[in-house]
Amino acid sequence: MKPTILTKPMRKWAWLFLGPMLVCFGIGFVWPFLHGTYLSFCRFLLVRDAEWIGGGNYAAAFSDPSFRSAFGFTAVFAVVSVILINIPAFAAALALNRKFRGRNLYRAVFFMPNLIGGIVLGHLWSMIFDGILAGFGTSILLDAKLGFWGMIIVLLWQQVGYMMIIYIAGLQAIPADMMEAAEIDGASGSQKLFRIIIPNMMPAITICLFLTLTNGFKLFDQNLALTAGQPFIQQADGTTVRTTEMLALNIYNTFYSQGPSNRGIAQAKAVIFFVTVAGISLIQLVATRRKEVQQ
Repeated sequence: MKPTILTKPMRKWAWLFLGPMLVCFGIGFVWPFLHGTYLSFCRFLLVRDAEWIGGGNYAAAFSDPSFRSAFGFTAVFAVVSVILINIPAFAAALALNRKFRGRNLYRAVFFMPNLIGGIVLGHLWSMIFDGILAGFGTSILLDAKLGFWGMIIVLLWQQVGYMMIIYIAGLQAIPADMMEAAEIDGASGSQKLFRIIIPNMMPAITICLFLTLTNGFKLFDQNLALTAGQPFIQQADGTTVRTTEMLALNIYNTFYSQGPSNRGIAQAKAVIFFVTVAGISLIQLVATRRKEVQQ
């Protein structure tokens, strides 16, 4: 298929459609990011009264034990969630890509949890976990490990169906003649999986890894509704560390719960958060796109 070449009239009218998008992107992302970065170097109660103080907010952010705890907790959570979401999603896609009666119904059932909002989902599963763990005399609010795995289960339940749909689209894009040739040559199931299916599905794998990785790092609403960072640990210096608090919730709590004087620190944490997630995501995109094959 030949690439589309834009003629001069097409280029002239292209800006009519690209212009509004670029304006919205600038207003909705570029300007808030640049202004937020500036505020991360300021002390402020109100944005209009911001006072430049240099890198003090970043020093305070890195020296905050709650931020370091949230950073480590979030990193481990993101890695575990990426693995535990994508493997079942890929397996479900392989199973539901076959022709059998009712497969569309099964696909819909797997996808439906993704339609439920994060806050509602968190409260729903909180009641489920309370009912299950009450008999054991414990709660996800009393044990950091239970809180960790509780959030993993919630995210797994919510996102497996969504990633499954993307994997099914990738499976359906594999040329049929390639699979037929493999069957004629007597290729085994594992050979077809690792030499044909996975290499040809790398675009779908790239997308799913990107989404699950960023979603794992950015998780907020389920974290707030399910554990709110509990259980808490009191440090010797009087600071409180929320053992199941993730980065987004830590930034929120710093901005709204620790007094107006810490808003600049919260903004610095937000910039660190953005740079970290963007950097890791770009590395993942580059690494997986190199493995994509051209059909």
